[in-house]
Amino acid sequence: MSPGDGVMPETQAPWPARDKLRITAVRPIVTAPEGVPLVVVRVDTSEPGLYGLGCATFTQRFEAVRAAVEHHLAPMLIGRHPADIGDIFRMLHFSSYWRDGPVGNNAISGVDLALWDIAGKRAGMPVYDLLGGRVRAAVPVYLHATGATVAGTLEHARMIMDSGVRHVRLQTAQPGLGTYGAPRTGGGYPDAPYPDGWDVQHYLRTTPELFRRAREELGEEVELLHDVHSRLTPKQAVVLARALEPYRLFFLEDVVAPEHYDRLPEVRAASPVPIAAGELLTSVPEAARLVMNGGVDLLRLHLSAIGGLTPAVKITALCELTGVRTAWHAPADVSPVGLAANLALDLASPAFGIQEGHEYPDAVHEVFPGTPVIREGHLHPSGEPGWGVDLDEAAAAKHPPSTHAHERWAARVRRPDGGLEPP
Repeated sequence: MSPGDGVMPETQAPWPARDKLRITAVRPIVTAPEGVPLVVVRVDTSEPGLYGLGCATFTQRFEAVRAAVEHHLAPMLIGRHPADIGDIFRMLHFSSYWRDGPVGNNAISGVDLALWDIAGKRAGMPVYDLLGGRVRAAVPVYLHATGATVAGTLEHARMIMDSGVRHVRLQTAQPGLGTYGAPRTGGGYPDAPYPDGWDVQHYLRTTPELFRRAREELGEEVELLHDVHSRLTPKQAVVLARALEPYRLFFLEDVVAPEHYDRLPEVRAASPVPIAAGELLTSVPEAARLVMNGGVDLLRLHLSAIGGLTPAVKITALCELTGVRTAWHAPADVSPVGLAANLALDLASPAFGIQEGHEYPDAVHEVFPGTPVIREGHLHPSGEPGWGVDLDEAAAAKHPPSTHAHERWAARVRRPDGGLEPP
């Protein structure tokens, strides 16, 4: 939306601005340089060359987010002062009446993060300095080791360890097309109603063996992680956690679906390994309850899904006060702008536990100059003002998004009897 589209008087602040700086345009940019749709919001101001970027990525519903930004949020923002971050966040949050949905929150996140980017640029400081400054020199990450077999997964893990990473998530393929985080092959259960199914009992039997061999072959110094991807009942989650106890996992992730997060406190109480969860939450109050009710050891929010940095700062403070650590969600479907926001929180908070890492290919670096790079197992901060990440729109236009890649996979995640599983 451009200045010519007019100002909504109802959305202007009821206090005088201290200068003439104003928001003049708000627009979403969708690009897929790695094949994964990324949504970034650009907020322009009346000062030439001063703009901010924010991550609004909701890969599976990117067109809905784009429409929400263009048609609903942008008209409310023209003419506002970009320093009113807290008021703008609350205004956008309340404006839909029904709130805390992923489309709306991702759209709000793009605006919120862009305003923090502008704040850093106006101050001449990186955003982590606006949060109180660094409490650590660099941020350790974990990377994902996958394979069609246990041997293949462990070979991949060794390659990751050779690069200096000391936290590795292990995922090995299961029979069928529903396996998560590893190669997929059909026909795993040829005599079943759905031959391409995923079988929970097979998973519960074989996963402890993966970690037994990992400890035996990779040694005791590496930290091991695993993602269940929300597919167990609370009782099955406890069974798996206890079976993994001898192998000293750094964390066990998303053991139950978010529909059953009310059971996480009892699962965590019975689990001998740390429990990580939260990437599917879109409500900060729900995340706060998960922390305060003892449901998690490590909180894994997707910052774009909860509305951006403004709410994330609050939940991070709660984690620090309750002894919960953070492990922000950041795979390929988080843009480099979103990763920079994670990094700012990691650098500034004592609640930090670990950061999910992703090695972006060259095409992403071309589209997003300043993309953080993992070196010797760590992400190092940029000293540039704001996020330190830019967006080349000409390069972004070379990588248009496609639709329904995730949906086509999720629709085929079924048990051998044909029943759907959480993907």
